[in-house]
Amino acid sequence: MDIGLLFQMLLAVIGAIVLYTFIGFVPGTDETSVLMPVTLAVVLAGVQPIVVLTFFISAITTLNLMNAIPTALVGLPGGVMSTPMIEHALYLKERGLAATSIKKMATGSIIGTAVAIPVSLLLANILAPFSDSVKAYAPLLFVFGAIFLSLIGKNKLLALISIIPLGLLFQGLRYLYWGIGVVPKEKTVTVSFFLGITIGPLLVALLGLLNKQQRDALPRHEKKQIKLSKSDEHQASLHPFQTITKKEASTSIIVSLLSNFLFFLSPVGLTILFGEAVANKEKDPVKKASMAITSMSALSHATYLSGVIIPLIALGIPLSPVAVGPANALFNAPPVFTLEHNLHHLLSRGEFVLAILFAGILASAITYFIAMKYARQMTAFVLKKIPHEAILGLFIGFILLLAYMDAGLINIFGVLLVGIVCGTLNKMGVNYGVQFMILYAAPWITTHLIFK
Repeated sequence: MDIGLLFQMLLAVIGAIVLYTFIGFVPGTDETSVLMPVTLAVVLAGVQPIVVLTFFISAITTLNLMNAIPTALVGLPGGVMSTPMIEHALYLKERGLAATSIKKMATGSIIGTAVAIPVSLLLANILAPFSDSVKAYAPLLFVFGAIFLSLIGKNKLLALISIIPLGLLFQGLRYLYWGIGVVPKEKTVTVSFFLGITIGPLLVALLGLLNKQQRDALPRHEKKQIKLSKSDEHQASLHPFQTITKKEASTSIIVSLLSNFLFFLSPVGLTILFGEAVANKEKDPVKKASMAITSMSALSHATYLSGVIIPLIALGIPLSPVAVGPANALFNAPPVFTLEHNLHHLLSRGEFVLAILFAGILASAITYFIAMKYARQMTAFVLKKIPHEAILGLFIGFILLLAYMDAGLINIFGVLLVGIVCGTLNKMGVNYGVQFMILYAAPWITTHLIFK
């Protein structure tokens, strides 16, 4: 391995840690919206493939841990993956155990990462010989994935009904672009539509403010006061495994292991399903909350890592919500990566293992230290000095720029249309996972399910 390339990998790890440490402390961000555009920019910048993978593994390791800190300290979810922990984290915070919560979350993240990386690499090698068979049925798998995610969600019928209409929207826009010559027929616009899905709920909320009646009807609140307990200053003095019991550790290992075999399912769904299942076995409320946040933190890391590692190494096509979502640029980022020529084809098994272990171990160690020592100070800085609106505005602007690069000015309005439709469906109960699967299933749906 070239020393210069190793140095680039180190810079990628450090860059991802610095960037996503601060982003992770900003409440209310979505993992996909902050991971996918930046990763896409890194890919399009022409960075070496192994450095791209190193950056992404470091980014998700850092972001998932840092997202949990605002949850423990101020009761605000850093991202979608930390939302299931809110109720349990608030319960512990009310009892003066916020510092303990952070310790449990951080230790859980280490467990999830330590389990997911070797198990995912093993499963990827087992599945690799069957990759051609899986690829042949990939379009159908996307359709079945959309149906399956609809059936395990809360609003089953609504999600199922939305599959064909939403597929028509995506494919209809593609045919429009081909028909008027905006993009050549061999190019399929996907990335910008994907980002339109991501910003959908935010876009609908912002556009709703332009409606005077709706705006006037919004509730008014006094300026919210957020207080950080002084007891949290002592968190750095705690020994890494001082606040996690053997039962919490063993349970986190088991659920992290199981989640790897279900990499094709929604990470949030698995986190809620397994996290609540193991927590409900505890009778004592404090033990229940502690078990929940520890196991959920482990699950958030395990599901994300397995969701990208297994499809990337074994298949080369995005066949999980994580691969279709935050990690999409690793599979499909024209003109650098396409579904026929991406990281799967460019890196050897040894390079995959090196990049994943290098990024996973280094990012976990550094992020763990930062979370333990500076969580309180960084949370206070972000809440006081960095406007939430500025972060969201930056990513919306970035997404509109990528939409223009994808298919010109008309695609900005196409992405707005996708955002409005998908954001409305999201608020009605059709989750991201279903919508992402429909985006990739759209060509098969319009070819096989639309009868003349």
